[in-house]
Amino acid sequence: MASSETTSKPEALDVIIIGAGISGINTAYRLQTELPNIRFTILESRNEVGGTWSQFTYPGVRSDAIMNTLAFQWHLYPHSEPIADGSLILDYIKDAASKTGIAERIQMRHKVRTAEWSSSKKQWALTVDHEGKQKNYTARWMILGTGYYDYETPLQAELPGLGNFKGKIIHPQFWPKDYDYENKKMAVIGSGATAVSLLPLLAEKAGELTLIQRSPSYIIVKDNRSWTYRHMPLALASACQRLYHTVQQHYFVAYCEHFPAAAKERLRKDTVKRLPKWLEQDPHFKPRYNPWEQRMCTDPDGIFYEALHRPNVKVITGNVKNFTETGVQTQDHKTEKIETTDLDAVVTATGLNMKLGGGIDIRIDGEPLSWGKKYIWNGAMIEGVPNMMFVFGYADNTWTIAADITARLAIRLLKHMDRKGLKSVVPQLPEKHITKDTERIFRLNSTYATLADERLPVYGKAGPWKPRTRPPQDYVHARWGNYRKGLHFST
Repeated sequence: MASSETTSKPEALDVIIIGAGISGINTAYRLQTELPNIRFTILESRNEVGGTWSQFTYPGVRSDAIMNTLAFQWHLYPHSEPIADGSLILDYIKDAASKTGIAERIQMRHKVRTAEWSSSKKQWALTVDHEGKQKNYTARWMILGTGYYDYETPLQAELPGLGNFKGKIIHPQFWPKDYDYENKKMAVIGSGATAVSLLPLLAEKAGELTLIQRSPSYIIVKDNRSWTYRHMPLALASACQRLYHTVQQHYFVAYCEHFPAAAKERLRKDTVKRLPKWLEQDPHFKPRYNPWEQRMCTDPDGIFYEALHRPNVKVITGNVKNFTETGVQTQDHKTEKIETTDLDAVVTATGLNMKLGGGIDIRIDGEPLSWGKKYIWNGAMIEGVPNMMFVFGYADNTWTIAADITARLAIRLLKHMDRKGLKSVVPQLPEKHITKDTERIFRLNSTYATLADERLPVYGKAGPWKPRTRPPQDYVHARWGNYRKGLHFST
């Protein structure tokens, strides 16, 4: 908790960006480029830029997205491999912030505790904890680049008897820095992107490694080499790759949605040919759902499937029945046989604890903001909340693309308001757009996402309240479309 010692006078700014990850740094670049006279800062609670890519350090952490789409449009990614290790991504983000002068705008170890909007003053007032002391800020605008999960509290895995286990229990979000897993008997519980990233690296050193999954995911192999870099200058190759993969991903998802049976069969054939002979596709790699109803995992150069051929790796598809002091009991879905696996360590790769706003106590004229079931305007603002944007990525495309679309919307709004002498803008939902048939903000049905539904905002069905799902069209709308629909401005 911050002490009662405060700065004598709040620092007054035009914009405060919260979070120095991809979202915050991209927004900062757009602000300083498009509105060079604007007064802004970035408040970062941690001691390092990078957001997710600073937080996650587990073995094998990497991008699932192609780097030319995850990278900033305004700062070239210097490596040719389309899928990058987490350390390379973190170095890239730091380099982008440093070379553009954004790093000088970042205030580290500044954790925002409260943010209150005053309709009479037309500004936000923030209280910030900086190394135990309270600092105060005011700003016309607040932009949340705080991501979508809780940085401090992981999702608690609901595993029967986990408390009985006397070995090491690890959540990938908080991987212990000096943990040596060489020759250890380990289990990774989960089937999502984290589990798929972890398994190849753990398999290299662990004595025994068991992947335990209640139900499998779709895993698509991608070539981690790109011919364009061998035949084009870096800038041209990067631009071509960014355009190609943005559009290709969009149409691949559309193909899966409109032709699920064909997509499923295509993925099944590719999976079967990569599995070891002892491992059956059904049930171990036959998902219960259609492609892209949950996030699809990426396997660069097939290293996940290669790891399954190692003699120290096995796969169990079934339910965790109980933990003992020395291991786990599972029940196979197909045979219903109970199996006991001795373990030294358990890795619970079962998802993230979803939370918007970084845990900040946000209030509007004294009334607490309840995110749950509020309508979202153009994927970037919340009904009834003035002068605040939050950055949220696509569920089925790259986060950075959506972050940049939000930043461009913010720039257009700020320019318009400055030209017209306007001081506040708030999304207002007309009665005709209120519907019981709302859409979830995170439209995939992953378990960790559905658990958070009640505390997350929603999309409507029409106008600026419908979800952003098409990156090319969303980009065009953010740059040149009607951005004032659904908004109420005041002086």
